[in-house]
Amino acid sequence: MPSSKTKKTTSKTKQSAADKKLRRFRGVVMPYAGHKSIRAVRRAGHEPSIHGTKLWKSSCLIIDYLKKHPPKRRKRVLDAGCGWGITGIWCAKEWESKVVSMDADPAVFPYLNAVAELNGVSTESWVQRFEKVRKKDLEKVDILFGGDICFWDELVGPVAKMIDRAIDAGVGTIVIGDPERPTFHEMADKVTKKHGGEVLGWRLSGTVKATGALLVIHND
Repeated sequence: MPSSKTKKTTSKTKQSAADKKLRRFRGVVMPYAGHKSIRAVRRAGHEPSIHGTKLWKSSCLIIDYLKKHPPKRRKRVLDAGCGWGITGIWCAKEWESKVVSMDADPAVFPYLNAVAELNGVSTESWVQRFEKVRKKDLEKVDILFGGDICFWDELVGPVAKMIDRAIDAGVGTIVIGDPERPTFHEMADKVTKKHGGEVLGWRLSGTVKATGALLVIHND
């Protein structure tokens, strides 16, 4: 019969193995693809088709910015092109915001829900494309953000127009993060010429290492 010491050692070993499949960042936990909760979703047959296959680091750039520069209005949040939704999950956990997680691919939401459950929160799922977001959908939104959402040439126009509607609707803060793809800068140039705002270089080190840029517009 194994001793209690052996049982404790085995338990610690299992916990250590589980911890290696999680990252912790600014108060949230983020699972790697090998985490049991993610493997379970994949086994259930959910296969994202629009790059929603992992947590993208631009989301962490946005989280870091929001933590350092918290907007005054943050009760209602829209996470556009959410993927696994960690930025919205962070807002729900850190600020108790009401979060709408929006993506064109319904297959991402089982992954998002698994990540949200690991963090003890939930968000509202909305299957929608950028060009279909109406001004009336944005009228009660305090913060709009999106990470890695301008990765194709054909997304430049729809993302820019969604921001146009957000400005018209009175959204207080808009933050779009990207690892500095040319398409992101094309969209950001279009938006800042029309509405102002700024593009900030942003860098992370520590548990998550990332570099990129943030388009930030304050509309309060």
